[in-house]
Amino acid sequence: MHHTKGRMARRFVIGDIHGAYRALRQCLERAAFDYENDHLISLGDVADGWPETRQCVDELLKIKHLTYILGNHDFWTLNWMETGVIEPIWLGQGGKATLESYADQIPEDHIRFLKSAPPYHLHNNTLFVHAGIDPKLPLEHQSLQVFLWDRNLARIAYDRYTKGIAGKLTSFDEVFIGHTPVPFNKPLQSGEVWLMDTGAGWSGVLSIMDLETKEIFTSDGVPSLYPGVEGRKKK
Repeated sequence: MHHTKGRMARRFVIGDIHGAYRALRQCLERAAFDYENDHLISLGDVADGWPETRQCVDELLKIKHLTYILGNHDFWTLNWMETGVIEPIWLGQGGKATLESYADQIPEDHIRFLKSAPPYHLHNNTLFVHAGIDPKLPLEHQSLQVFLWDRNLARIAYDRYTKGIAGKLTSFDEVFIGHTPVPFNKPLQSGEVWLMDTGAGWSGVLSIMDLETKEIFTSDGVPSLYPGVEGRKKK
């Protein structure tokens, strides 16, 4: 238990979890996250990859102030939960581990959890979205496809980062995205855009960041937390 008497509640953002419950617990513990008072914004993709999707959702449901944004893997997982249909593309992209973690028993609150996830969260001109946006269009004119799958913003941000190009990409003060893993063990900032996916679904780490101080806490390398378990294969 973390005793947080006398300190202000904090706000955190976390990248794609992909069934890595042990990494999620490490991040929350290392950040001294307060389940009663702190606010966590999760950028989606709790499912698919490592074997503990069910435990990850259970852990997130313990957090009193949680904003959970829908990811593309959550979209696939929810489709299976509601219809029973197993899409081959989903199965090959980490869905098999999610299926096994539920073992034919899907709690109703897990379905509600994913069904109620918004496609983005906007707070004080700071945007949180799973995959990306089209910076030229108002949010209300953009599709779920863009919010859940589009990598253009991430690619442009990464390209500008590698070339050392400064300047803004969007009209927002800050934008936090997951979905596109960065080849580093910490989130990458390019202008006002933060790429928060540090490869927890593959061979990287899971990262959580204090939104005020920008302090970053990371898990151990996820494969080391699941010895003998094969993660997702890169296509």
